[in-house]
Amino acid sequence: MLYQELIRRKRDGDTLSAAELAAIVAGICDGSMGDAQLGAFAMAVLLRGMDLTERVALTTAMRDSGDVLQWDHGPVIDKHSTGGVGDAVSLMLIPALAACGAVVPSIAGRGLGHTGGTLDKLQSIPGYDIAPDAARLRKIVAQTGCAIVGQTAALAPADKRFYAIRDITGTVESLDLITASILSKKLAAGLDALVLDVKCGNGAFMTDQNAARELARALVDVGNGAGCRTMALISDMSQPLASAAGNALELGVAVDFLTGRAVEARLWDVTCALGGQALTLAGLAQDPDHGRGLLEAAFRSGKAAECFGHMVAALGGPTDFLENSATYLPAAPVVRSVPAPVSGVVTGYDTRAIGVAVITLGGGRRQASDRIDPRVGFSDIVPVGTRLEQGDTLVRIHAADAVHADDAIATFLRACTIGDAAPAPLPLISACVDP
Repeated sequence: MLYQELIRRKRDGDTLSAAELAAIVAGICDGSMGDAQLGAFAMAVLLRGMDLTERVALTTAMRDSGDVLQWDHGPVIDKHSTGGVGDAVSLMLIPALAACGAVVPSIAGRGLGHTGGTLDKLQSIPGYDIAPDAARLRKIVAQTGCAIVGQTAALAPADKRFYAIRDITGTVESLDLITASILSKKLAAGLDALVLDVKCGNGAFMTDQNAARELARALVDVGNGAGCRTMALISDMSQPLASAAGNALELGVAVDFLTGRAVEARLWDVTCALGGQALTLAGLAQDPDHGRGLLEAAFRSGKAAECFGHMVAALGGPTDFLENSATYLPAAPVVRSVPAPVSGVVTGYDTRAIGVAVITLGGGRRQASDRIDPRVGFSDIVPVGTRLEQGDTLVRIHAADAVHADDAIATFLRACTIGDAAPAPLPLISACVDP
């Protein structure tokens, strides 16, 4: 196979066959396709695009480049979010789906850009193993119904090299390659159904509705084309989804949610909406409303919390984590309340700036080798539309030292707008994208 010929044809707008795309993926894995050739291919795809048959073929070839997990019972389902700030939904949704009878081997990711990662949050738990081998993963899922873990080297290995090349060749933004990257890893878990949360707003990668709809449609069509029942919701990310942003702080919000100590309305609505759709896709509910009712019952009965606790213990965390999470989660040495500088209504946030501030505090990575400080971030973030008097608490800063705390306070105040009247509320879920 002459890779340069395939690159030339895609450059000129031709459609590549499934066999040709499989050959490219094989070349990615065995090294016979050089970095320059792979970068040129990625640029050709970025500029010329792919049709649905090509997207499905590339995705399935990348899925099949390593192990594809097999399960002896089901239905096997998962959820994926395109990333945001304060998005702790997976921590509650995955065990709740398991409590409703699903098998949920969730392959999660680390933070990307300004967005937080589920794996980074879970690593705030002492002893939690995000990388069990396949045999242990199967055993844990059989015992608890779910496991939230990271991608192993054996799952969709083509994606790791391809993404690294895209990252340095200006081709990360390709819709076709984003779709293949996301879905190849998810589908390698052996899923029957997948529900997607495509974020839209100033704290999301997709900042406008048209871009979010385009990504959602691509993911749904390719997922279904690859044999996995897939749908997507488009949800708002124009403010932090939870009242906290930062790894241990978001985990604390999730524990409060699961135990019923404090359930935040926006988190509840997004989690239950996604869960209702997922249970319907999996055949465990008659329709999304029925599925939502089942999920809400799992939370209110404590079954979702029980599944989460069993999962944490099975993966090496404390057996009493839910009961004593405050003992186990690390706390920052410097915590400061930030008073509202004026009286008025919180009218908006620069949500991306808040996510970047978490990284600056040490709660994310500037370089891949950086160690994350799980203690730092923001808590008690006041929702948009809240009326405050001057001096009321706007947010609390959690920092490693006073210098970082001062910087974070200044950043948050710049990111927050306070006005005279509440803005018209944006819909939390703006669209449903079905097959």
